Amino acid sequence: MTDPKVNAYIAKSNEFAQPILNKLRALIHKAVPEVKETIKWGFPHFEYAGDILCSFAAFKGHCSFGFWKGKVMPDPERILETVGKTAMGSLGRLQNISDLPSDTVLIAYLKEAARLNEQGVKVASQRKSRSTTVKAPDYFLKALNKNKKALAAFEKFPPSHKREYIEYITEAKKEETRQRRMAKSIAQLAKGLEHDWKYK
Repeated sequence: MTDPKVNAYIAKSNEFAQPILNKLRALIHKAVPEVKETIKWGFPHFEYAGDILCSFAAFKGHCSFGFWKGKVMPDPERILETVGKTAMGSLGRLQNISDLPSDTVLIAYLKEAARLNEQGVKVASQRKSRSTTVKAPDYFLKALNKNKKALAAFEKFPPSHKREYIEYITEAKKEETRQRRMAKSIAQLAKGLEHDWKYK
């Protein structure tokens, strides 16, 4: 069952993201024909057998895809290695269709995720378990302290919103990238904006 709101979400995504999201969407429906689409927390989720199966989202420079129960899924092809390490979902940063696993592999994983839902398998909420361990790095706090508005906004945010900014900054591999992301984050925070406010 498709949802017009998901059509709209894909249509407003950046051009590079649309073929990735359309491909993922088609594979999800092929693997689990009874899946239902919805928008939760501002981005598309897919539900099956009374629980969330998976989700995807588009950002400025990449897409992400996540299995709701990725933590307890078998991973014979070792495609779920990024789960829990970054904010990039189950498959890392997706910038091209070629970044996706093969159709056969992804369909097999989707069917396994559906089986877990059918069996009523539950996983502990990552949001709750991680919410008490959010810690901004010293260099980010030092930069925040130079902008009172940004600091005030950051301190008011719930742990999940703080984590989005922290992971965005700390996952940068190069110092120049980190500095650029930090400057952008502080500018957004000074306006009271969430990290991915454009997509929420």
